[in-house]
Amino acid sequence: MSLQADYNTKRVKMVLPEYGRSIHKMVDHMRAIEDRDERNHAAGTIITIMGNMNPHLRDIPDFKHKLWDHIFIMSDFDLDIDSPYPIPVRETFQEKPRKLPYPAQQIKFMHYGKTLEDMVKKAIEFEEGPEKEHLIEILANHMKKSYLTWNRDSVSDETIFKNLKVLSGGKLVPREDLKLVETKDVLGPKIKKKKAPKNHKSDYRSRS
Repeated sequence: MSLQADYNTKRVKMVLPEYGRSIHKMVDHMRAIEDRDERNHAAGTIITIMGNMNPHLRDIPDFKHKLWDHIFIMSDFDLDIDSPYPIPVRETFQEKPRKLPYPAQQIKFMHYGKTLEDMVKKAIEFEEGPEKEHLIEILANHMKKSYLTWNRDSVSDETIFKNLKVLSGGKLVPREDLKLVETKDVLGPKIKKKKAPKNHKSDYRSRS
């Protein structure tokens, strides 16, 4: 007499594999119980077992609610019991997630980003003086670093100042003697590739 192997691939697919096949079998057995009170008692016992499988989640709000939802899901929403929570319906869990609205705001320079534009707006509100000049210097240096990180190429300070003028509507003007961070300090020294050593063949002379 040959025994046929019981492979997982031949078994019924589990709806919620994280609970294991034993819990799914318990739910199937509970569905078959005819007495409603006994069926309700069995459901409570299964919920307790499911909760014990994840004790670290017990303090999370709505944890018990999720367990009851899961027991209905495992029963394929064909379960007549008294749930302490609203009984879920299949359509709720098959609903496609809503698309998140994409920000409609236009960014003038993608390589600087929206945060930099917000910082420029705040800087405009500062009163004229040393503090504002220092803030302009910080913003300009940040812009140069962002530009070089995005483009990986050299950029003149004049270009950065012109971009800052566009972003601020001409309200942020760097001082004339301002020098920004050097390109090499942002990108680092270029690593020269080592040339492969030439393969010199030894000249052997035959001795007579």
